[in-house]
Amino acid sequence: MKHLVAILSFLFLSVTVFSQTREYKDLIILYADGTYDSYKKLVKQAEKYTMKDDTKKDPAPYFWMAKGLYKISISGTDDDNYKNAYKDAIKYLGKGIKNDLKYNDGAYTAEEQEFVSMFQLTLFETINNEILDGSFKRAFGWVLKYGKITTNEVGPNYLMGACKHNADDKYTAREYWKTANAQLEEIESIENWSEADRKMLKYGVLHSAAALKNSRQEDKAKELVGKVAQWFEEDDDWQDLYDEIVNKPKE
Repeated sequence: MKHLVAILSFLFLSVTVFSQTREYKDLIILYADGTYDSYKKLVKQAEKYTMKDDTKKDPAPYFWMAKGLYKISISGTDDDNYKNAYKDAIKYLGKGIKNDLKYNDGAYTAEEQEFVSMFQLTLFETINNEILDGSFKRAFGWVLKYGKITTNEVGPNYLMGACKHNADDKYTAREYWKTANAQLEEIESIENWSEADRKMLKYGVLHSAAALKNSRQEDKAKELVGKVAQWFEEDDDWQDLYDEIVNKPKE
């Protein structure tokens, strides 16, 4: 019986490793073709892999779906079938990262860091534009989605707290800040974070500090900023953002 268990365990491990190292040459070729039609074919073919028993746990097909959908989203298409291509790309990238962490220790996400970082930056820009327009409810929805494509959730939690506070939901804001504060205590360095993750932390803290200051909690605002200042003091825009966001007069 012990030998049987050992053999079955080996076979299971072999299947898992095989699925996670599959090359997916068909998907690579379709992506490399670089046309709108090839991206549509890529999405459909990758989706098939996400539904097959031997590959549905593999993160790669989900990443390829995200890549194809992102390319479709910036193609300017008016095809109703892909009107939510960008949001769908977030969904599948999030599933890929989740599977990668669960079954592959995050190795594939590390391999695909260039794409992940680029995609995160596009989402950060969307979030920032909504905030600049004063659309905090819309910004909150995008930040919630950002949380699905990162393993560094502290910045999104601070920013969701700030969005909720500015939308007059003070209780929920405090809950997000409480979670973020606890997460921040566990962080020793952000050196290996993506650019977007660093921006999310920076803007999340500054907008949260501004919200606290506007609520006459200046000591808490200063304390919060002080907890992250050592990571951003050399940023060219840190002081300018601090003055613009935290020291901005309340309207």
